[in-house]
Amino acid sequence: MSERVVLITGASRGIGRELALTLAEPGTAIVVNYKKNADLAEKTVVEVEARGGRALAVQADVESEDGVASLFDAVHAEFGRLDHFVSNAAASAFKNIMDLERHHLDRSYAMNLRPFVLGAQHAVRLMDSGGRIVALSSYGSTRAYPTYATLGAMKAAIEAWVRYMAVEFAPYGINVNAVNGGLIASDSLEYFYAVPGMADIDTVLDRIPKARAGTAAEVARCVAFLLAPDSEYVTGQTLVVDGGLSVVAPPFFADTHPPLHLPPRPVRRD
Repeated sequence: MSERVVLITGASRGIGRELALTLAEPGTAIVVNYKKNADLAEKTVVEVEARGGRALAVQADVESEDGVASLFDAVHAEFGRLDHFVSNAAASAFKNIMDLERHHLDRSYAMNLRPFVLGAQHAVRLMDSGGRIVALSSYGSTRAYPTYATLGAMKAAIEAWVRYMAVEFAPYGINVNAVNGGLIASDSLEYFYAVPGMADIDTVLDRIPKARAGTAAEVARCVAFLLAPDSEYVTGQTLVVDGGLSVVAPPFFADTHPPLHLPPRPVRRD
């Protein structure tokens, strides 16, 4: 049986790195894409190989069309095929809508949406025996909150593209899905909540039913499920991983006080 070949964009840190380590095992080859930090990418490669997998670090700036093409050219040159493509790399300016300039809009499209669509086109051409495509999204795709309009709109578009791709690529044996993460502990989360004037993160965490941020490992395991044989009949879907954040609305239980409150868990009385 030939090895499974997985390409993950933005895999030198955060969720991308955690996914690479989650998938690392004998029989799996992981392409660790990175933009600038070769040292972190090589560290990921070493850790993947320590777990029995094979890994290849490939520098490519997916914000560039040529960068996307060169990334998939490297996959083709090394392996001649691809099984899984995970579009994870993302970046955006966190500003109010009235403060956005054209270059903010252009870059958000070029960094977040275009690499996914172009990457999927390249991936399909290399998936000669079927495959899986997964895009990372966020809860800003369906909820509005301060300074997130550019990235949230791109994530919403990604989820729409997932549905269209799922229909068109199904005859090729390719499943396409998205994983929508909530507040996930990462460098990106710290950067977002460091925006001047942003709400204190603790006030937000209190309103999540699970009362904490998620972890990169928890998101990675959900992506891994969508890449696994067990999810063969799942396509065109967005799996939400947010600790219940997207199902609550004001007034929040965290803001209530006695006698209205959530009591301790009921216990059986014989």
